[in-house]
Amino acid sequence: MAKIEKLNEALFYKTLKNGIVNCKLCPRLCLIQNQARGNCGVRQNIDGKLYSLVYGKPCSLALDPIEKKPFYHFMPGQKTLSIATAGCNLHCLFCQNYEISQARLENIQFTEAPPEKIIKEAQKLQSKIISYTYTEPTIFYEYMHDIAQLAKKEKIKSAIISNGFINKEPLKKLLPLLHAANIDLKGDAEFYKRVTGAWIEPVLESLKLYKKEKVWIEITNLIIPNLNDSANQIRWLATWIKENLGSDTPLHFSAFYPTYQLK
Repeated sequence: MAKIEKLNEALFYKTLKNGIVNCKLCPRLCLIQNQARGNCGVRQNIDGKLYSLVYGKPCSLALDPIEKKPFYHFMPGQKTLSIATAGCNLHCLFCQNYEISQARLENIQFTEAPPEKIIKEAQKLQSKIISYTYTEPTIFYEYMHDIAQLAKKEKIKSAIISNGFINKEPLKKLLPLLHAANIDLKGDAEFYKRVTGAWIEPVLESLKLYKKEKVWIEITNLIIPNLNDSANQIRWLATWIKENLGSDTPLHFSAFYPTYQLK
């Protein structure tokens, strides 16, 4: 079991009466009692202040082909330094990275890597892209933001692979630092309610904002037999993308394999 030491104060929260904290990073708007954590498991209220438990503590760091993210129309053929921390603000029954996305930081292995170290690692590996991926980058927002800020100065591009479940204010602050986004649009509204533990509306609003701010977008949809694979659901998905993001938006269909709570 790893030990958590230095903590960084989180962004986007408000302290209420009795020391309760209202986190405003994602649409859950968690009300967090003193010493408790938000839904994501990695943002904790300590004496009326909200802290990120995962800042500078990646649990996964790897050099990947950009196509693995998947991006097929953003810097094809390049390698990207991929980074993730523990935690997620969705709880998909089919999560393929559940060992880290649904884990608490103290229960898994992680390394100490401040943003400056990530930049040096990318330069060492001659990677022109850093990707925030594997789990949900929203929950390590402050860490991602600071890495992306340094990366921009060093002419390294930043790409986010996300569920899109984030509030508008933090997303607007992040967008100028991002060059590409692959967003999981997992299914229709009913699918989100049944399978992800979240709701679809904020995801659709995030996608529109990415488009408005001219961040390159690709969409991924994991096809799960009997849950989101009907002709009507796929027709809705393609139609929504065409009408709101444009007919030139790449849509990736990926294959399901039984895992986590969908075995």
